[in-house]
Amino acid sequence: MEGLTEAVENLRALLENILGVPLYRIAFALLLFLLSLAIRKLLITVVVRALRRLVARTETTLDDVILEVVAKPLSFLVVVGGLSLALLILGLENQIVFKVLKSFVILAVSWTAYNLVLALEPNIYAFSERFGKEFAKEIGGFFIKLGKAFVIVVGTVAFLQEWGINVSALIASLGLGGLAFALAAKDTVSNLFGGLTILADKSMKVGDWVKVGDVEGIVEDIGLRTTKIRTFEKSLVVVPNQIIATQPLENFSRRGVRRIKMIIGITYDTPREKVEKIVEEIREMLKSHPRIAKDQLCMVYFRDFGESSLDIFIYCFTDTADWEEYLAIRQDVNLKIMEIVERNGSSFAFPSRSIYIEKMP
Repeated sequence: MEGLTEAVENLRALLENILGVPLYRIAFALLLFLLSLAIRKLLITVVVRALRRLVARTETTLDDVILEVVAKPLSFLVVVGGLSLALLILGLENQIVFKVLKSFVILAVSWTAYNLVLALEPNIYAFSERFGKEFAKEIGGFFIKLGKAFVIVVGTVAFLQEWGINVSALIASLGLGGLAFALAAKDTVSNLFGGLTILADKSMKVGDWVKVGDVEGIVEDIGLRTTKIRTFEKSLVVVPNQIIATQPLENFSRRGVRRIKMIIGITYDTPREKVEKIVEEIREMLKSHPRIAKDQLCMVYFRDFGESSLDIFIYCFTDTADWEEYLAIRQDVNLKIMEIVERNGSSFAFPSRSIYIEKMP
């Protein structure tokens, strides 16, 4: 009988305390955590839906964007808050545990800020049009990338500071590593200002055909640190912005016209009158051609006595900078020149030599 009484007393003591924590506290903490999960579910299914219907009636779209941005992080914070209160009730005031919880809060805030940058992309592009519609995409993309980078850097620094890591002191204590980091940061800052210079000068935009140093191709992206250029061999070249900002940049897409420059050689047996007529007919053909720019320089002259031809110099501009259209126009001009030369009884010369033997052996 005494053994049974002792067993009951031990069971009661066990129920009243688990690992030194009263049972009612454990039950209350569990109830509170489950309540936070219920509140999260209620927030998502009822409150957020009601707010969506409410903000849909307003004229502005900003409130819709903010609601979508904060909904998920806020529900996450509700669970984190419930877990924190449950741990406090249990008396588990462990410093590491609460650092983890604070880290979750930093994550939620950074998550919200990052989502806000993503959600406001249309507004940022619309704002960028004030700097010029032609470069709105490049300037808007630059601001978006800068905003994302800012959120990530601030969130990372806040996380490290929460765990007692002094970022500036850490970099300074690395010695040579800190020097290398400073030099890398110097290049990063140079590239950042190089990107700003490109956008401020409006020297190029995505889709332009450019040449920087030995790199020639189509601009695919203008980033914070680098610019991506797709060459005509279809390879992707990544060029640091500071190089683009300090080197001559040739933008072929900014040309409204393209030049035709060539020398044709006709045979030496062509009479002088025929040469004059060929030159004049080519000049008139170019001046009346519908795709040759009338406001640009146009020259056709008999220029040189070549080694094996009479050389006629032709210089004019097409009315387009598009490469394919330019090739079609140049082909048409070449065919018309051939027709003029053939119609006047002449022909094109080719390199040749005449050998005169003074006396046979």
